[in-house]
Amino acid sequence: MAAKLIFLFLVFLLFQYRVKPDLDNVEPLLTQLTDGFNAERKNMSLQGDAVIDNNGILQLTNESVQVVSHAFYKYPIQFKNSSNGKVMSFSTTFAFALINEHGKLGGHDFAFTISPSLDLFNTKKDGNISGRIFKVGFNTVNHTKFGDIDDNHVRVGPKSILSNKSVPVDQSKRKDFINLKSDQVIQAWVEYDARINQVNVKVVPQFSRPRSENFPYYEDLSPIFKESMFVGFSGSTGLPSSSSHYVLGWSFNINGVAKNLNLDKLPKLPTVNGSKKNHTSLIVGVSVCALVVIFWIVLIFYNVRKLKKVGVVEAWELDIGPHRFSYEELKKATKGFGDKELLGFGGFGRVYKGTLPNSNTQVAVKRVSQNSKQGLREFMSEVGSIGHLRHRNIVQLLGWCRRQGDLLLVYEFMPNGSLDKYLFDEPKAILSWEQRFKIIKGVASGLLYLHEEWEQIVVHRDIKAGNVLLDSEFNGRLSDFGLAKLYELGSNPSTTKVVGTLGYLAPELTRIGKPTTSSDVFAFGALLLEVVCGRRPIDPKALPEELMLVDRVWEKWRLGAILEVVDSRLGVEFDEVEATLVLQLGLMCSNDAPESRPTTRHVVRCLETKLVLEEEEIVMANSNEDGGKYEFEDFVQSYPTTSASVGDDGDIADVEDGLTPSFSVFNGDDGR
Repeated sequence: MAAKLIFLFLVFLLFQYRVKPDLDNVEPLLTQLTDGFNAERKNMSLQGDAVIDNNGILQLTNESVQVVSHAFYKYPIQFKNSSNGKVMSFSTTFAFALINEHGKLGGHDFAFTISPSLDLFNTKKDGNISGRIFKVGFNTVNHTKFGDIDDNHVRVGPKSILSNKSVPVDQSKRKDFINLKSDQVIQAWVEYDARINQVNVKVVPQFSRPRSENFPYYEDLSPIFKESMFVGFSGSTGLPSSSSHYVLGWSFNINGVAKNLNLDKLPKLPTVNGSKKNHTSLIVGVSVCALVVIFWIVLIFYNVRKLKKVGVVEAWELDIGPHRFSYEELKKATKGFGDKELLGFGGFGRVYKGTLPNSNTQVAVKRVSQNSKQGLREFMSEVGSIGHLRHRNIVQLLGWCRRQGDLLLVYEFMPNGSLDKYLFDEPKAILSWEQRFKIIKGVASGLLYLHEEWEQIVVHRDIKAGNVLLDSEFNGRLSDFGLAKLYELGSNPSTTKVVGTLGYLAPELTRIGKPTTSSDVFAFGALLLEVVCGRRPIDPKALPEELMLVDRVWEKWRLGAILEVVDSRLGVEFDEVEATLVLQLGLMCSNDAPESRPTTRHVVRCLETKLVLEEEEIVMANSNEDGGKYEFEDFVQSYPTTSASVGDDGDIADVEDGLTPSFSVFNGDDGR
């Protein structure tokens, strides 16, 4: 009897062994398909016109019209965590090419596909199965009835949903834009982060300069996916358009990063049929002639171009103190201003991380936008002001460079980025109260230096959390003097244009247009409140009564419950005396009447001595005694992303900031 039970148990284990491995058998896909599909022919399920040629290239469609084909790895992959039913993170990368027939439109659809079934031809009648098919499509035909936005876009989402998740493949508007119909090999990455329910798609051409486009898409895939699914590709052509869809290499992984593809080792694309193949001799002949002509043109204009690239030193540049770097030195330091070195970008340009080749010193290189109408003027302002400033709480300008339209500033590198990344939304880390109080005192000290302790008065005009950078010890350092104004001591400042960021603009600026140290103090008051409260000065998502942070703090102070506004993420781990003092100073600095605000020196003295303020000292401009209160409400919707300027006609207009609200290429820190 015992022997019989043991035999049955062994049979049971054998059955389990024969069935289970298919769910976890991902390893061949991770290691073999990086060199083409030859080694895995037997493990691929092909439908329609899909074939694997002798070179190991997967061809989904040919030049036939109205073709639908699929190719899947034939073993199911377990996507859901058995303990909680959530879809696990996954990552895939693949190299593909979409080759159009000469003179015709592109093929309708090429997509990375995750399906509950290998046979997609029989899922159309089953709405439940169809709704579980997840696709990341790369489309080269504009079908407005399906929600397409152009003929060069990425579409992400379940198959059953009419696409409203399509975005342009290339949003850069550069000459070397990414074009799915370029007949080139393109590498794509699709990654799902289960922690934040985000699908991120990235594409980059094989032979372009190193850059890419990212397309985030947020959706919990758990309700869509079954426990095990099949991964692969689908392709289709329409009428009268046609296109050959090729996949040269593929890598996939669950709960990890997909193995990278070595594009040089992948099989080469086959010779394109049609006119390109039949006229090879003509193409070669024309190419040779073109090369000869180009050679002579380059030879003739080489010296002229070389001379034009040499920056002409103008008179104002002779008085600039910091070191002048060569363009080639900064290009080498930032690896050709590559996307991987990009720290952040805004209205006045992009900031790159770099390492100076001779000293191995880490720096931040700000490349002033050539498209900015104020580029050269703002560049001169920064060089002329911050170039001579020396203070432990001000980011130091190490040098600069100008070559034709390229304007570059070199700063000391701030490894912990900008303060706003630690206060709002989903912060990198929660700053302790000791760190916040040290940052506040440091910024106040730097502002006092600008207002009273240097040889000229410097009005910063754009004090905010995004312009406070943190060094390796989390000391606060004022940065970004692109809007700074310099005045001789005792002079009367005037301007015809108001600049700054909504929520930090002093009310009087829209009426008199004169930036002063008092308007800087107003912005510093907003900074004090947001550091303590962990909230922006204006929050469009908040309740109406909590829209303006200063109003909420004022109301709590009036009720004797001011500590209720302290950032809840601090819990009880903060100094009540210090927090109360900072909030009171924030209210005093936020006074509508400039003459009622404290000086920077008074603020610094209160912070250093932890002076207890009398109640009557705290004044809140809650009336129209000074000629009218500044109305922020009209501008709340445009606040968080950019600086704003008010022109001579009084209208507020956004300064160019280079940001894309829906699909931003980068979300890095400005590490200056």
